[in-house]
Amino acid sequence: MSNIFILYSTTDGHTREICLRMQAVIESTHRVTLLPLAECTANDLLAFDTIVIGASIRYGKHQPQVIAFVNENAQILDGKANAFFSVNVVARKPEKNTPETNPYLQKFLRQIVWKPKHQAVFAGKLNYPSYRFVDRFMIRFIMWMTHGPTDTKNIYEFTDWKQVEDFGRQVSRM
Repeated sequence: MSNIFILYSTTDGHTREICLRMQAVIESTHRVTLLPLAECTANDLLAFDTIVIGASIRYGKHQPQVIAFVNENAQILDGKANAFFSVNVVARKPEKNTPETNPYLQKFLRQIVWKPKHQAVFAGKLNYPSYRFVDRFMIRFIMWMTHGPTDTKNIYEFTDWKQVEDFGRQVSRM
């Protein structure tokens, strides 16, 4: 039984929900620790056999702390079984829902020195009622431009939970 560390960076909490689902899948065969990336240190990484990092997108970018963290800890990450996944709403489109076709994941990979051994992209969630006015306006405008849902009274979840569970099983086999 190995120790698996799942780190996450989330904007509105959905990436954490995805990590919790993965944790539930993995815990049947491994010990799993879940932690926000912002609370992790390089020393924490050393205690685990496998490291998984999940990060959300807002306005086309991963949070700067994610890029800084993986670049600062690339040597440790490369020395272990590892994986990275990105959560973004553009992945709701079939032509942009794989690591090879998702523009945000590809942009992220060009910004970092670490090369994740396993990668995934999950479609995220729009929770219009929870957004501040400016975010609701901007996200609605982006959705209008990309032919997505624009009714700000609703919540739209695009996540394929089977895909998340399959990735969790893949992590279990690393």
